[in-house]
Amino acid sequence: MAVISVTELSTTLAGGKSLAGLDLGEKTIGVAVSDRGLSFAHPRPVIIRRKFSADAAALLDLLAKENVGAVAMGLPINMDGSEGPRAQASRAFVRNIARMTDLPFVFWDERLSTVAAERTLIEMDFSRKKRAGKIDSAAAAFILQGVLDRLHALGEGSAPA
Repeated sequence: MAVISVTELSTTLAGGKSLAGLDLGEKTIGVAVSDRGLSFAHPRPVIIRRKFSADAAALLDLLAKENVGAVAMGLPINMDGSEGPRAQASRAFVRNIARMTDLPFVFWDERLSTVAAERTLIEMDFSRKKRAGKIDSAAAAFILQGVLDRLHALGEGSAPA
């Protein structure tokens, strides 16, 4: 199904499906999954990146287990609005994994999501070592929560459970 807009999510998520959020890092893939009511983002353990086929298999397995109906991919846009190599890598990841699944993907501007996640983990008194293992999933939760909040603002966030 490839890439859709946020406004198209309401029809895609009918039937109690959840929404996933991804933060694609160089070494890990941060994952968060919504509740079925599409209100809250819940971080999941990161996927350690190895090679694309293994990463995709692990991710698709997790998404199937979580009853995910669509995926919000964080798009790391530069502060000036341009797209650099990290944004291109995120787009390429979606292009490649979209060939392996019928799940639709939505890109979400993730500017400052990692910064916000880091601040939250610091406020929760996580050590630097513990933050390193949780930062990508926390950033994925920030990305996903942004999409969920947008859905609710559009009046489309109450898909039947």
